[in-house]
Amino acid sequence: MSGPAAPPAPPVPRYGAGALADVPVSVLAAMGVPGAVNVLGLPELPRACVLLVDGLGWEQLRAHPGEAPYLNAMGGGPISAGFPATTVTSLGSLGTGLPPGGHGLLGVQVAIPGTGRLLNCLRWQDDSVDPARFQPAPTIYERAAADGVEVAYVARGLYRDSPLSRATARGADYLAADGLGQLVGRTERALRRGDRSLVTVYHADLDSTGHKFGAASPDWRHQLRFVDYLVQELVSVLPAGSALYVTADHGMVDPAERVDADTVPELGEGVALLGGDARCRYVYSEPGAHADVLAAWTALVGDRAWVVPREEAVADGWFGPLAPGMAERIGDVIAVPHGDLAIVASEREPWLNRMVGMHGSLVAAEQIVPLLSAARP
Repeated sequence: MSGPAAPPAPPVPRYGAGALADVPVSVLAAMGVPGAVNVLGLPELPRACVLLVDGLGWEQLRAHPGEAPYLNAMGGGPISAGFPATTVTSLGSLGTGLPPGGHGLLGVQVAIPGTGRLLNCLRWQDDSVDPARFQPAPTIYERAAADGVEVAYVARGLYRDSPLSRATARGADYLAADGLGQLVGRTERALRRGDRSLVTVYHADLDSTGHKFGAASPDWRHQLRFVDYLVQELVSVLPAGSALYVTADHGMVDPAERVDADTVPELGEGVALLGGDARCRYVYSEPGAHADVLAAWTALVGDRAWVVPREEAVADGWFGPLAPGMAERIGDVIAVPHGDLAIVASEREPWLNRMVGMHGSLVAAEQIVPLLSAARP
């Protein structure tokens, strides 16, 4: 009698050959910015708008042609988000053109090396951590502006001066837009600036709806209709010589099963810090406890998650090439559910435990996102 089937091999993001990090550098190359490589073969045009729809996975989009007929009719296809498939990491890649290992925004909660503390990269509740030093790579906006391109970033005013925005969007003229009409209007004006212009638009409502109600909910489907209409409106205001690229930071799943690290003692033994997210856990072990932690997590969730030591994930290319000092931010053990599982911590992370929709894993439903386009030569 055979034992349980081995888990599928973890699919590695296609860095350098069709990943989110390849979008901004290809856009820069298409606009003639020196040093950028057009990996994706984008058309050479002087103006570009990149719309990032938070939470719009490729599988979810293709499963809802009725709610998103315009998006589903656009040209393009799927690309890899990058690991982990989460907003912080993907905004880092979109803002720098680097895989996660290059910019170091390696998840929602990562270790601040040498401190024994975690940094929540979304909330950034640690004034001692300078965003420009924690993410030191030049942004694509700085590179474009240095070559004379007019650069703008259109998103909610709430995010204007956030540490995450300073880490990922510095160098861009931040244009606050707190509604769909403002978003379209400000994007149209920004695209018409100068002889060359680059505009990034960030829209968060689909993701927040999915977190609260689930990606399988009617609420999510109705929100997708608004996204579809938003894209139509953005295409309608494209000036001559411009292209719109629609992409996303991750997909989303609604895991039915939960393992609570705050109520399972074995998951806490030898653990100094628990970081990451419910679909991508970073487990930082106490000195001398690494092997025991790896064994315990493998025994408890290894049938529903990829549980590997950091060195294996790095060697296999999950993060892309690591810049100096970035490895220490990653957990000694990484647990990435590939099944219908969320690894929560109800006492330490009540905000996460309340979520219905989640993301972060390497599975296609979370990892694969669209890259769609429309151009007005």
